[in-house]
Amino acid sequence: MSTTKKVPLAPGSHWLLGHLPQFRRDMLGFISYCAHQVGEMVTIRLGPRRFILVSSPDVIEQVLVTENRHFRKDDDFQLLRPSLGNGLLLSEGEFWLRQRRLIQPTFLRSRIEAYTGSMVEQTTRLVANWRDGETRDIHADMMHLTLDIIAKVLMDVDSVEQFEQVGEALDVIMTDFIRRLESFFRPPFWLPIPANFRLRRAVRGLDDIINPITHERRVSGKDRGDLLSALLRVRDEGGAGMTDKQLRDEAMTLFLAGHDTTAVTLTWAWYLLARHPGVYDALQDELKAVLGGRPPTAADVPRLVYTGRVVQEVMRLYPPAYVMGRQAVAPCELAGYRLPAGATVLMSQWVTHRDPRWWDEPERFRPDRWADGLAKRLPRFAYFPFGGGPRLCIGAEFGRLEAVLVLAALAQRVRFALVPGPPVVPAPGITLRPGGKVEAVVRVVSSRGES
Repeated sequence: MSTTKKVPLAPGSHWLLGHLPQFRRDMLGFISYCAHQVGEMVTIRLGPRRFILVSSPDVIEQVLVTENRHFRKDDDFQLLRPSLGNGLLLSEGEFWLRQRRLIQPTFLRSRIEAYTGSMVEQTTRLVANWRDGETRDIHADMMHLTLDIIAKVLMDVDSVEQFEQVGEALDVIMTDFIRRLESFFRPPFWLPIPANFRLRRAVRGLDDIINPITHERRVSGKDRGDLLSALLRVRDEGGAGMTDKQLRDEAMTLFLAGHDTTAVTLTWAWYLLARHPGVYDALQDELKAVLGGRPPTAADVPRLVYTGRVVQEVMRLYPPAYVMGRQAVAPCELAGYRLPAGATVLMSQWVTHRDPRWWDEPERFRPDRWADGLAKRLPRFAYFPFGGGPRLCIGAEFGRLEAVLVLAALAQRVRFALVPGPPVVPAPGITLRPGGKVEAVVRVVSSRGES
């Protein structure tokens, strides 16, 4: 390699803190400014740590696909290790490859479709308790709903009363992650400080729920048609299955990924639909034409074209996974810049999904933009809500199906009108949650589609 160019440093770097003040004040605004105003590759300093923000789809593809062997998950992901252990999200190398091969068959489309009845049933149960004219916190409801769904699908638990603490524990884990990520000094997990005590209690509470269920299921050997039953049966080429520790780590990872990401997508969907009544009308028109008032099924999804476009557009504007990092395992070259071993590359869905080079009116919510084959004309990584390459989210199809079916099941029953107030802004954490309640008034839709 002949080039010795260095990636330029973003302006405004403090000699000690780097860009931490800007990052803490408005992470999304800061990285958007860096990408759109400074360059497609720019160095960001967070205290002593340096990150290279990449916003070119071609370079993102290079990192995630064509040269993925030169990269691994970045060190910031290790902040989740006390919680998630060595599940698919954090594992590397041969161990990750073995786990991926073991788990992949449980996420085939044919198997996922068997879970869609539970998704719709849990949604119907939720809305049955709503009253016309009442005010709901949509985000809290979607978090509760997706927790119900993942509890049923993962472990065949019909009532999540025992799982109420799961949501609270996941909140502790997410808060801990973002606090450490934005800190100049990251205290080790073994240090006896309140933050570490809170994290340990949260993880212990999750283990106290997951481990007994896993143990009972292994002992009984009963197949209950859930993901846990499938994971207990998988075997590698040598005939070995997963240990209890591996099952625990994968179950914990699925709780986080399968619960929070879909809840966030649905929350932003209702927020955007309530702000765009014309889109809401078009969605309900499709649901009336395709479903005629009956609950949706997996077989309906190919015909729910507009509903699918709404989900696509929501995940463009508010991708649950809004930034991802990879660390170079050896010196390499990206877009003419030399990167040393250990360099951390950041790729942001939030930034690239709103880049005016690829998107007309990028800040507008326009599901119809997907109607004329846009996806085929875009650069491959101008839109990548589920990542890409060998580590493409294993639950991508599960998440898409769940979002479409829940959206369809709810939108044919209710409309939401936002409670007047300031716009809801995202609060970046592990996922792109809203920064506060999303309060809306429920309007029940009659069987004739009238509110």
